[in-house]
Amino acid sequence: MADRDFYKILGVERGASDDDIRKAYRKLARKYHPDINPGNKEAESKFKDISVANDVLSDPQKRKLYDEFGEAGLASGFDADKARSYKQWQEQASRARPGGAAGGFGGGFNAQEFDFDDLGDIFGGLGGAFGAGRGRGRAARTGPQRGNDIEAAMDIDFLDAVRGFQTAFTIDRPVECETCHGSGAKPGSSPKTCPQCKGSGTIAIAEGPMQFRQTCPTCGGAGQIPGDPCPTCGGSGRVMRQETVRVNIPPGAEPGKRIRVPGKGEAGARGGPAGDLYITPRIRPHPFLTRDGRDLEMDLPITVGEAVHGATVAVPTPSGSVNVKIPPGAQSGRRLRVRGKGVPAHGKAAAGDLYLRLMVRVPDDGVPDDAVERIDKAYKEDVRKDIRL
Repeated sequence: MADRDFYKILGVERGASDDDIRKAYRKLARKYHPDINPGNKEAESKFKDISVANDVLSDPQKRKLYDEFGEAGLASGFDADKARSYKQWQEQASRARPGGAAGGFGGGFNAQEFDFDDLGDIFGGLGGAFGAGRGRGRAARTGPQRGNDIEAAMDIDFLDAVRGFQTAFTIDRPVECETCHGSGAKPGSSPKTCPQCKGSGTIAIAEGPMQFRQTCPTCGGAGQIPGDPCPTCGGSGRVMRQETVRVNIPPGAEPGKRIRVPGKGEAGARGGPAGDLYITPRIRPHPFLTRDGRDLEMDLPITVGEAVHGATVAVPTPSGSVNVKIPPGAQSGRRLRVRGKGVPAHGKAAAGDLYLRLMVRVPDDGVPDDAVERIDKAYKEDVRKDIRL
């Protein structure tokens, strides 16, 4: 699947400022929010794309990786330095092929042997693109192997992410075969030397100046195969099972910040431990609240009278309604701080605050002319006297 153009999704230029991105996101999020478009699948799909695009482009590090590598750079465990090195090697290898730049490798490269599986580390263990293994070094692959981690994404409502909650998550994952206990062999049978790698655990996949080897796909690096395969798992040592996992989402879950569930990844090979399950939250934006770390911000409409005379008004927060005092003479844009009403405290993290940005709203049906004139006469100076370009 081609990379999505997050800039195009938000309708901004590639060099857009953080403020431009934030404004574009808020405008689109309010337009396509599911609460405003109930039952509209197209709006829901656009809303999800907008949320992902904002999550990436509003984070300087993610944005930098996306600009350089596309969506591949956002994969969990992605190593940018290794990716650059591999890209450089590809360019050098391309110049060395027939029809490439004169001089080939220019005498600068001697024949070398590379473990192709280790190139998968560039992409955080996504070995399917580069090889079958995850371990480092062939010796480690012949003994017990830890199972691969499983990555999953979860859509979470904004307030659920702020408050934290517990949920059930159903996944299909490979678990140890109960018949052969992970060996892949029929109980009572003896293992045989792997016919493909002749017991070495690796096979050659390329020759020439750059020679590559990878883990043998037949024996998985063990050098041996079951004498008679297990009838339950077919010799793989693992079977697929559906499992419901209880997951605790802590208060203040952040988009893209993974939540680890130990031991709920793929079962290990040859008696190795299971991998972990990593859940990446995708936070749905809220139509009124935004978040900065553990602090929350909300625009609070107030009447002209409340702005002039001051008032005490009820304000909803994630932990319940609170009364907030509006000072007399409040201006639009003034921020009020409500301590401890942001993201709740969790572990060593203190509770955040809620910031209210006051927005003076005039009546929708207008104001009588005589009242407007009296208000205008109350201004002692030009309200725009300090505006200079």
